[in-house]
Amino acid sequence: MVWTGLLVGAIFGIILQRGRICINSAFRDVLIFKDNYLMKFAALAIALQSITLLLFAQFGVIKLSAMPLNWIANIVGGYIFGIGMVLAGGCASGVTYRVGEGMTTAWLAALAFGLTAQATSGGVLSGWMKWLNKYNITVASNSSVYVSKTGPTLATIFNVNPWIITLIFVVLLLWYAFGTKTSQRETKINWIVAAVLIAILQPIAWWASAASGRNYGLGITGGWTNILSVYTGNKPLNWIGAEVLGIILGAMFIAIVGKEFKLRMPKKPSTYLQVLVGGVLMGFGAATAGGCNIGHFLTGVPTLAISSIVTSIFFLLGNWTMAWLLFGRER
Repeated sequence: MVWTGLLVGAIFGIILQRGRICINSAFRDVLIFKDNYLMKFAALAIALQSITLLLFAQFGVIKLSAMPLNWIANIVGGYIFGIGMVLAGGCASGVTYRVGEGMTTAWLAALAFGLTAQATSGGVLSGWMKWLNKYNITVASNSSVYVSKTGPTLATIFNVNPWIITLIFVVLLLWYAFGTKTSQRETKINWIVAAVLIAILQPIAWWASAASGRNYGLGITGGWTNILSVYTGNKPLNWIGAEVLGIILGAMFIAIVGKEFKLRMPKKPSTYLQVLVGGVLMGFGAATAGGCNIGHFLTGVPTLAISSIVTSIFFLLGNWTMAWLLFGRER
């Protein structure tokens, strides 16, 4: 089933590239430019995925699983990742699809991201993770839509049917998505279409991933660490590694078709140092938190996972801290 990761990734890469979707930009633009275009995309995508994932789980096609809650890891890792993605000029998904567009700073940021995540999760820094993992919190499921033991979710915390919390959550997100003024932006596919496409793709990705032995949806961090492990000869390509490879190839294909592929270099050579530092912080933060903006924010939050909600809040706070330091004081 590894080939399905390549296919899902290619579709995801096309959506990301055509929609110019980057969670770093979504967070930063709200603070610095008062532009909510991508944040409204994120709200709608999460709302729709909350429904599609729960429907697939309700009919027994997939079993939802939330990442363990770890207050130290989620807060520290989330905040460091948020700082890193501003310095890197893109979140994990933004950097990955821009690799396929020919952006040289994205190449360096992605390499630093993957190498640091690999070193933190299973390399020279793995002692940090072994210590952190002692504080992981899991609970027994309160619904058949979840695996028997899962990270805490809003549904398990309040011990209610997941549909009740999900519908309340969706209404709040839809109010933000459609009840507030939308900034205008020129993209090949608009924020509504992009959100709908990802909401359709996400449960399919979860099903395909589970069929290969990994019971989770879209992600980035584990894919980069797997690709690097394949390169060093330590592991074979797995589903999430194939998905990341597919994102790059899908983005490259559609960029070439749209005449948008181009080798891009920054005006200031010092930018390479900045994105290198950003990639290192992203890799360490994502490995510490147990996932990046895709694994937690885009995939975990729709499952109502407490770990993903906490981590995403600190993604935002870290992003706003560095965005203000770099750009905010000049405005």
